[in-house]
Amino acid sequence: MAAQKINEALEHIAKAEKYLKTGFLKWKPDYDSAATEYGKAAVAFKNAKQFDQAREACLREAEAHEIDKALFHAAKAYEQAGMMLKEMQRLPEAVQLIEKASMMYLENGTPDTAAIALERAGKLIENVSPEKAVQLYQQAASVFENEERLRQALEMLGKASRLLVRGRRLDEAALSLQKEKSIYKEIENYPTCYKKTIAQVLVHLHRNDYVAAERCVRESYSIPGFNGSEDCAALEQLLEGYDQQDQDQVSEVCNSPLFKYMDNDYAKLGLTLVVPGGGIKKKSPNAQDKARGPAAVGSHADEEEDEYSGGLC
Repeated sequence: MAAQKINEALEHIAKAEKYLKTGFLKWKPDYDSAATEYGKAAVAFKNAKQFDQAREACLREAEAHEIDKALFHAAKAYEQAGMMLKEMQRLPEAVQLIEKASMMYLENGTPDTAAIALERAGKLIENVSPEKAVQLYQQAASVFENEERLRQALEMLGKASRLLVRGRRLDEAALSLQKEKSIYKEIENYPTCYKKTIAQVLVHLHRNDYVAAERCVRESYSIPGFNGSEDCAALEQLLEGYDQQDQDQVSEVCNSPLFKYMDNDYAKLGLTLVVPGGGIKKKSPNAQDKARGPAAVGSHADEEEDEYSGGLC
């Protein structure tokens, strides 16, 4: 079966090269027909699992389309070449070709296809190079935003924000979350704004920037419905505990369902939040005595007397 497909592919390549030849009666190469044959060869090589040869056929197809000024079809062929590299686990090279395809889609006037290609590239490289994936998702978000496809832009920004948090690039994560929140506010999705505020506060506290976290909550009071929401109440309690160095109070808030059922990367921020120099908030001596009651205070005094009852020796 594989040998048959390889032979089929080679026949298509021979036909393609014939279309590109010129002669006395044929002055101009037939790039369109050659590209079609290279495309068929690529499919046959792919079916035979000869991915490197399939990639080469895709690249020849792309070049023929490019010379013929058929940018959309050239971009498609470059993208297919990238997918062959993916099959060969050559992911950085695959992403490079898909990026090239996305630029051609933009040049051709098909930005949606360009953004989808960038997202695809981001998914390919996410586990190998999260930094590159963030860049690709942000580029895709920018393209979608320019086309006023805000929901798709938000999906890309959300992926970028989570990767930034996962990589502990918290300064960039704070900016990315602010961008998300602004767009959610613009499309009047207020409940999601509340959730983004929680994520922002957790990021700021992990940056040891209490002032930024407090400002973030204060600014959110302008979002309809935030003041009086359970999100607002929880954040006020969290900030109070953090400010008072009360680790118990902070942990209690961060272990509440409101925080634990957020996206996993943000839930982890909550579960690992430690108050600087903190621990359990220490009660004042008077408060401790009150908690023990009069009998406890009396017994404590007796202990002090007993300590010296036998004299200094």
